[in-house]
Order: sequence, then structure tokens, then C-alpha cells
Amino acid sequence: MAAVHRSQGMGSRGLGIPSLLVFVGLCYAVAAIGGIASADAGEVYRGLDRPPWAPPSWLFGPVWTVLYGMIGVSAWLIWRKAGAAARTPLIWWGVQLAVNLAWTPLFFGAGEYGLALADIGLLLVAAGVTVVLFRRVRPAAAALLLPYVLWVGYAAALNLSIWLANT
Repeated sequence: MAAVHRSQGMGSRGLGIPSLLVFVGLCYAVAAIGGIASADAGEVYRGLDRPPWAPPSWLFGPVWTVLYGMIGVSAWLIWRKAGAAARTPLIWWGVQLAVNLAWTPLFFGAGEYGLALADIGLLLVAAGVTVVLFRRVRPAAAALLLPYVLWVGYAAALNLSIWLANT
């Protein structure tokens, strides 16, 4: 009987596949906008002085594809667990996604490596706050964001190295 009640409660908040598609779709929309803003990113990246530990340009697409999916699923898990009561964690999720969106046009579109570094620093803070808030609601949702935070930290170090080597 408890399983039936729980299922009914979830359904009342629109917690099924449509809401999952909204959260994941938002993440992939950010990816698509970033892709448009950086149509020649591979060429730009290969033309930069990079540290020896920099990954090849082909690796970014697959990594971000997986990470954006995880970011979307994490928000959906929060929505499933708490619905509108998770307003603050979901606002922070939106903030980190918006800050994430700004990085690609700054770095690749405008070649503003210093501003991109400032942006990615803000992204690390916003993503970190999101992880802490998500953990309070549903630890699994926070865990899904940890690879993202680690990748962004790595990307920040790479951004710094590129900025220093190319200015």
C-alpha cells in the first residue's frame, strides 16, 4: 500500500518522463547554444599554447555529453523528491547552468581567457553550492554532480594555464 501511495504522490508533481526530459533538455540546450557559439572551437583549441596535460579536442564532446545528462538527471531527482519545496536548490542549479552557458562564448567566441577564468571560478562556486544543497535533499543527486565539479575544476586549471600561456 505504501508503494501505491508513494507512486501517486510522485505523479501529482509531474515527476515522470516528461519532467526528466525537461531537465535533461535544458542541459542539452545549454550544450547546443555553446556549440553554436563555438563553431570553430576545435581549431581555436588546437591553435593555442596548451600544457602537456591538456586533453585532445575530440574528448570534450563526449565528456560534456555525459556530464550534461548527469546534471539534468540530478535536478530531476531533486524535483522528484521534493518538487516545489526544492526551490532554493533548483534555483542554484539554474544559476550554475547559466554561468556554465556563459563560459563557451567567452573562451572560444570572444577569446577572453581571463573573463572565462573568472566565469569558471563562479561556476565552481555555484556548482559547489548546488552539490551541498542537493545533498541535503537527495545524496544521490549530489553524487551525480561530483564528476561535473571535478571536470570543471580541471577545466579551470586548463583555462588558467591557457590564459597565462596565450596572453
